[in-house]
Amino acid sequence: MSDQPGNARSLAKLRDTLRRTDRHQGVLKAVHTLRRIAPGGGELSQAAPTSDRASDRIARLISEVGADQASATRELGLTAIQVWQAMATSRGIGRNNAEVTILFTDLVGFSEWALKVGDDHVLRLLRQVEGVSETAIGRHSGSVVKSLGDGLMAVFADTAGAIEAAHEACTAVSAITLDGYRPQLRTGLHSGHPRKVGRDYVGVDVNVAARVAAAAGGGEVLVSGPALATVDADRYTVRRRRGFRAKGTPADLEVYSVVPRYGEDPAGRSRQPR
Repeated sequence: MSDQPGNARSLAKLRDTLRRTDRHQGVLKAVHTLRRIAPGGGELSQAAPTSDRASDRIARLISEVGADQASATRELGLTAIQVWQAMATSRGIGRNNAEVTILFTDLVGFSEWALKVGDDHVLRLLRQVEGVSETAIGRHSGSVVKSLGDGLMAVFADTAGAIEAAHEACTAVSAITLDGYRPQLRTGLHSGHPRKVGRDYVGVDVNVAARVAAAAGGGEVLVSGPALATVDADRYTVRRRRGFRAKGTPADLEVYSVVPRYGEDPAGRSRQPR
């Protein structure tokens, strides 16, 4: 009996700790990021299939619980529903989609710089980088799949357009200056047949593209062998990245640094950037 007051105090302390954690800004930020990059892109379906109506009812119940206060637990619940709906939307699509070229971008050394400056500077830079990157992607018929903080993921119907967009984005980002800081964008491309889940894409090919991008240097466009095989290599200056190894990629995957050759194409016609 003498332990009961102590147990009650311990439980009350645990409840307070959990409540503070549930509303902690750092935890909330991490959960918001998770929801944004999860299948579904941070949004719940507005018209779920008839067989999936239960998800709408559950989402409403979760949203209404403690709606007046931010809650990491509530956001995690909505993330689970978001993924559920995205998977339901994708049923029947499978891996036999048309081949696409997947592009990943991110800023070199961004985390170190972000730690030294305020949030206002970080947000200003990210808005500018996102703007010029999306413009380049749209100009070359690509589609932005999702934002990834200091980078993004996009897909293209053809590799040539993806290479052009990647180089244009790298050039545009390198022209940005913010209080003396000049960002550098790195990019990576891979072609394959990823599974489409709602507006997102998942699968091995997506992971390979992300790993290729992570190996790129500032201002560099790295292209996997399968992606390079879909274009006329004579249009580019190509240099193999020897010794490329990355977890989650095929052991025999070859990766190349690719730069468009502007001037004349192999037939002698004048070529200019699109």
